[in-house]
Amino acid sequence: MNGIRTGLFVTLVAIAFPLTQAGATTSTFDGTWNVRISSSSETCGNGATVAIGINNGQIASSSAAVTASGRVAGAGSINVTLSSGIKRAVGFGRLSGTSGSGTWRGAMCTGTWTAERM
Repeated sequence: MNGIRTGLFVTLVAIAFPLTQAGATTSTFDGTWNVRISSSSETCGNGATVAIGINNGQIASSSAAVTASGRVAGAGSINVTLSSGIKRAVGFGRLSGTSGSGTWRGAMCTGTWTAERM
């Protein structure tokens, strides 16, 4: 069952983030990032790699089924909340230049993530 939760989290991440780079104002971290999501427990799944988009430092949902909100601060601190129905996951970390890392947690699973700018 926990593997299903991790799979849901990975799916939410994949559809929640726009892949656009548009916007008159940009932040240092705007663009497309390749993110590897891993779980700290084998029962929560093996992880996945997804692409996310950051536009003017904002992370937003591109799907009516998923609500995503978050922000990347000028210094690279990032936080995001994803929810779909009663499912919710939050992630925290830091981006620096062309890479980043952090942690995420849901109701039953936790893990880490790493990111590289594409």
